[in-house]
Amino acid sequence: MYVYQYMDSSDVIVFRYDNTGHHKKLNLSTHPHHKHEGSDDNVVPSAAKDLANILKEKVEIHEYALRGSNKRCRKS
Repeated sequence: MYVYQYMDSSDVIVFRYDNTGHHKKLNLSTHPHHKHEGSDDNVVPSAAKDLANILKEKVEIHEYALRGSNKRCRKS
């Protein structure tokens, strides 16, 4: 079993990958592997990921957020 979770500074889930069997009723094509996007309730199919890919996704999200905040700062 695995769980990889990324939360923001307000403890809001950004994403979580896991392979626990609690979402069998959703009939996901990748069951038991799945991803929670933005909340515990938003569950989507996802292949198993390794830690290197999880960290890469986290960095990409963080960099995207930084680019967005830099654009807002420049407009002021």
